[in-house]
Amino acid sequence: MSTTYPSDLSDAEWECLQEHFPSESSRGRPRTHSLRAICNAIFYAFLNQSINVIAVGKPGVGKSHIAAALGHELVLAGHPVLWTSTATLVQRLLAAKRDLRLPQELTRLDRFSCVILDDIGYVQQDRDEMEVLFTFLSERYEHKSVILTTNLVFSEWNRIFKDPMTTMAAIDRVVHHSVILDMMAVESYRAKEANQQHLQVQEMAAAESRQASSVV
Repeated sequence: MSTTYPSDLSDAEWECLQEHFPSESSRGRPRTHSLRAICNAIFYAFLNQSINVIAVGKPGVGKSHIAAALGHELVLAGHPVLWTSTATLVQRLLAAKRDLRLPQELTRLDRFSCVILDDIGYVQQDRDEMEVLFTFLSERYEHKSVILTTNLVFSEWNRIFKDPMTTMAAIDRVVHHSVILDMMAVESYRAKEANQQHLQVQEMAAAESRQASSVV
């Protein structure tokens, strides 16, 4: 799993990152990290600079767990955090738009220092859904932080926002001040557990077959 950090962090923030991510170069990119180190480094600039976190990876690699852990640490630090699936938030915004109270709903969401959107892109959006999602992300841009989990790399975000210009604008806003957790190379723990269970079943079947043969 690789991590990309914002290029515009101050010297003090770089020093904080380097404390947790020692590297060969005094201003080089960190090579290894742990969840606790991620929390310590990100929180330093996270809320003050409205930095976003984007966890990108295939299903079952732990993206939602990381987002939940980061959100939990923020709550423990006294910050209001909202966790929601992207589909649920979109429906909430659509209902507000139909009732002509979308600005008021966005104001309510603005009370949260961080909003965690789980599985952005998992459910295909129609144009109305895409528009309210884009509006939400635009309102948060350089103002409040979001944490996103997605199984789509950025080149596939046109499946979310449909229009190429809107897709580019959405990616630009989300990525501008962000920490990107690239987990595409991580193996699904669900698939790993399923393979282990399958091997155990095969081993049990083979043992039973050998036992039956010895009895005969």
